[in-house]
Amino acid sequence: MGWATGYIAKLKAGETVSFRPRGSSGRSGKPSTWDIVLCKVRGAEYLHIVKAIQGPRFQIGNNRGYIDGWVGATAIFGKLPRIES
Repeated sequence: MGWATGYIAKLKAGETVSFRPRGSSGRSGKPSTWDIVLCKVRGAEYLHIVKAIQGPRFQIGNNRGYIDGWVGATAIFGKLPRIES
């Protein structure tokens, strides 16, 4: 279990979630390059950027150039629709 486990459960149940992310970096359509997504890569939960798309795979990374890895669509739980201050 990680920081986003509760949010992921709500998204899987079809709910909309809202939270204020920490750190340095509602499923609606297929993610595009540069979308910010809530995802899981190698067991860790992230709110990170889709850096590249290759067929059914999505490359996930942060805003500092680090690449976390490639995931399938089932590891992406939702896209960030907007940022509020």
